[in-house]
Amino acid sequence: MFKKVGIFSILSFISALSFANVETVKSNLNQNYPNIQVTNIQKTEMAGLYSANLDKQIIYLDENAQYMFVGSMVRMKDQKNLTKDLVLKQNSIDWKKLPFKDAIKTVKGNGKRELAIFSDPNCPYCKKLETELDKLNDVTIYTFIYPLKQQSIAVSKQIWCDANQAYAWKNLLEKNIQPKAKTCANPIERNLELGRKLDVTGTPTLIFANGLKMVGGRSAEDIQAIWKELGL
Repeated sequence: MFKKVGIFSILSFISALSFANVETVKSNLNQNYPNIQVTNIQKTEMAGLYSANLDKQIIYLDENAQYMFVGSMVRMKDQKNLTKDLVLKQNSIDWKKLPFKDAIKTVKGNGKRELAIFSDPNCPYCKKLETELDKLNDVTIYTFIYPLKQQSIAVSKQIWCDANQAYAWKNLLEKNIQPKAKTCANPIERNLELGRKLDVTGTPTLIFANGLKMVGGRSAEDIQAIWKELGL
């Protein structure tokens, strides 16, 4: 992991940079550091500085691929965090295209906020997340059962076939109460295909109503803070 460096501390380097294009940066990077797997190189608002992805984080490169910067780029005139906008853009999906009919729907309070979860019934972090979701109010939660573990497939289908899906799900994750053995038409295979299309590689994965996708569990306090920050 690279040590984070404030973007403003390197402005003196930027003034010496000349104009280039993305292909020039790629060529210089491949020539100088062929073993570093950098992707998605793009121009930024600052001449001579390029954004890219390395190990799922945003980095910045000069055109000669000799300097790498990690941190937030802030536009001075309006204090807009351009790095934050880039993160949101690169980790967002179209919320309206999610097939909610294939998810377990749980409404708490007035349900005005919305949150989608991809969750594996045998994932320990998913079980911990369930206890945090219990602390949230006025939210509609869509749980896409997503059995990444082979041993989770059968129980996932049984939960979907239960007369009270939400109750069966919560009993399993919070109390380890197994659902009754039942069979019915279910969306489990569709959920797995959906997850592959959305690049859901781990559970739990949270998707907020603006489309922001975040891998990993979060506390109730963290989720509420994200809602506030995103204006949701």
